[in-house]
Amino acid sequence: MIIGTAGHIDHGKTTLVRALTGVDTDRLPEEKARGISIELGYAYLDVPGAKERVGFIDVPGHEKLVHTMLAGASGIDFGLLLVAADDGVMPQTREHLAVLSLLGLTRGAVAITKADRAEPGRIESLTAEVRELLAGTGLAEAPIVAVCAQTGQGVEALRELLFNAARQMPPRAWQGLAPRLAVDRAFTLDGVGTVVTGTLHAGEIAVGDELVLAGRRARVRSLHAQNRVVERAQAGQRCAVALAGIAKDEAPRGAWLTAPHVALATDRFDARLQLWPGEARPLRSGARVHLHLGAQSTMASVAVLDGDLIEPGAAARVQLVCHGPVGAWRGDRLVLRDAGATRTLAGGIVLDPFAPTRYRRTPERLDELAACELPTTARRRERLLVLSQLGLDLARFAQAEGLAEPLQGWALGDEAHAALTHRLLGALADYHAKSPDELGPDAARLRRLVSPRMAEPLWRQVLNELRGRGQVAVRGAFVHLPVHGVQLSATEQRIAQKVAPRLAAAGAEGAWARDLAKDCAEPEPLMRTTLARLAQQGDLHQVVKDLYLDTPTMTALAATVRRLATEQGHVAAAAFRDATGLGRKRAIQILEHFDRVGLLRRVGDEHRLRADSALFAPLEH
Repeated sequence: MIIGTAGHIDHGKTTLVRALTGVDTDRLPEEKARGISIELGYAYLDVPGAKERVGFIDVPGHEKLVHTMLAGASGIDFGLLLVAADDGVMPQTREHLAVLSLLGLTRGAVAITKADRAEPGRIESLTAEVRELLAGTGLAEAPIVAVCAQTGQGVEALRELLFNAARQMPPRAWQGLAPRLAVDRAFTLDGVGTVVTGTLHAGEIAVGDELVLAGRRARVRSLHAQNRVVERAQAGQRCAVALAGIAKDEAPRGAWLTAPHVALATDRFDARLQLWPGEARPLRSGARVHLHLGAQSTMASVAVLDGDLIEPGAAARVQLVCHGPVGAWRGDRLVLRDAGATRTLAGGIVLDPFAPTRYRRTPERLDELAACELPTTARRRERLLVLSQLGLDLARFAQAEGLAEPLQGWALGDEAHAALTHRLLGALADYHAKSPDELGPDAARLRRLVSPRMAEPLWRQVLNELRGRGQVAVRGAFVHLPVHGVQLSATEQRIAQKVAPRLAAAGAEGAWARDLAKDCAEPEPLMRTTLARLAQQGDLHQVVKDLYLDTPTMTALAATVRRLATEQGHVAAAAFRDATGLGRKRAIQILEHFDRVGLLRRVGDEHRLRADSALFAPLEH
């Protein structure tokens, strides 16, 4: 269990931690000289009769150091709020309570410190004041204990209270989740190298693990958890991780140490936000705020998705547009402070780290966010699958959830799959009716006709499934209905064998139907019918009426088009003519054919390559 101390400056947080643990958490010379905590301090205490130990995070109480307090607060399990008997409730008392409450903390206690300085009746009246302060927060039922660190009054009672809380602490759900540690400090040790410290938010870390920190790979060289040397650490523990392959200045506060497959950095995410009841005004769309998430802090802008504002005490879904990349996973807690960093405004929970820039308030998108709020990974996945008409990216889902086991591929719900199949088969039937002499569209063109926003890998997956069930047929990159692939008669097969060498010899110039009929000594009407059937099967290609090229030639021409597009950004008729040695007229005819079938797209006088076109490239199995 991790205990976070909180409270106004000089209310005795560090002194009380020292009385409870024997450890002075003020470690910096300037802290000792000034008598206040500037950085996060740590101490540990063994729980009698148990193998575990509790860790203390001693946070600064000064108003200017609230951002440091927040860096440690996001990983705590139990809040210990201190109120000095001589001062009473002060501004930072209220703000620290707001932070603890907005982070969703429901386990904690209040220590009334410096009890030896209290006048008769002061403890009772202050206890009543504190109880009123806690009302309506997650710590409303927290016990209140009067202590004096100097004389020892109440210290043992508080220590036993913390021990009991640790014994009753439910284990964090770390199994099934990838490791994620929020770095709040980094330093270098002689003979060890770079060491980062932080609270392990999820999963487990073991010596030898390969992890990612700020985009760089690093190996766990050695490991401390709760100030003990260990081979393995689990979520909920304070950890010091010695890393090989990374320098101290490459591990800033706020960075995340994670498993490679869940590492992410987003500049916008959707969340559910609750505005602190004590706020005087609503929070409106467009507000600039300080975002605190994990141990990181950055500026962000708020876009309210449920209406235009959030009233004090109310909750709503929002999109936070960050001024810098942040690590945010579904379920992570966050805190917002105002633009001037003078007060805590709101707290929330991350719903989706992959928030869209467009259509963010549509009913369909809000339904997806409702699915993200379901209580278990399995239920979230099941509901998102039903809602995702364009399919669910399983790898991205696992990344957003921070799952230990990476997922691959795409999934499509039964209803969405049935609707897509219906549209696809209908589109093929229409295509065959309008272009009976063509085998069918290539896979990329068919996607543009049926579901242009669907991801290419999922589209390929669906096509392969339909092909496996015999609902569509594929020849090269072309897709068609099985009934459209007409079998050649014996006569047509004989003519096909005759024309094959002649078309190969004609190359990119192609051959005319009448010339092929004359050379093969076949009736011209029969030759035209046979060539049309061969084109329908994808063996030949009719560039203009009655002019045919074979597939190997068209494949080579398509390769030239792709090369020119890569080199020049587009395909100009003159460049294509020079690259192929064709005349200008034939070069333009071939380019226009590529426009029609979907390999190219005409933009003014230029031909642009369609990046998603697999024309004249084999369909993946």
